[in-house]
Amino acid sequence: MGAKRTKARPGEGEKLRGEILRAADDLLGEAGTDEALTLRAVARRTGVSTPSVYAHFPSRDALLEAVCLRVWDELAHRMREHAAEVSDPMRALSRCARVYARFALDHPVQYRVLLMRPSGGSSPGAVACFRHLADATAACVRAGILRGEPESLAMGLWSAMHGCVSLLIAQPGFDWPEEPEALIDTVIRMAGLGTALACRVPREAIPPSAELAADLDRLATTWTMGAEGPR
Repeated sequence: MGAKRTKARPGEGEKLRGEILRAADDLLGEAGTDEALTLRAVARRTGVSTPSVYAHFPSRDALLEAVCLRVWDELAHRMREHAAEVSDPMRALSRCARVYARFALDHPVQYRVLLMRPSGGSSPGAVACFRHLADATAACVRAGILRGEPESLAMGLWSAMHGCVSLLIAQPGFDWPEEPEALIDTVIRMAGLGTALACRVPREAIPPSAELAADLDRLATTWTMGAEGPR
């Protein structure tokens, strides 16, 4: 329990707000669930009265969203950093997807709160996540690797990644591969290569299975792996 504080002096409001967010973040990390986060518990941890917390966050949901959004700045930084390491747009998109998946698994409580609960409107967390992938997708469209409307393509890619990490988070007891990166890699390859092919093929084109398999086998033999490997 935090020590009782003296009344804040003018200009200390932002400092207290930061302390409230840190206390809330600590509670989430310790409990592993957002159920432990209450305004009263945060007030005790911070050493202030519950009304003092209300002065900065009008509801538990407002505080919960604010503390979870703090980690999204880190996601943006990681995505930019990893994508900047390669010049190839498709590989940059692939790296963004891997960072996204790893980040979600490293912050499961925040991910559940921002992206796995019903929302009456656009969640700031969802908007931020989508924008990262949409920007990387747009670069692939500009380079001619993908064809179509960038945001529509990004929605499909995002749906694949979200589905993968949501299952890993929500169903930890399922018989997943020992290393989840193996599954993540498979989903990214399926989504990326599948999108690159699908955006070139008319929707009504459904070739016979044997013909499709033979064509894809011929295509695969023409590809060579670059110095960085498949990523």
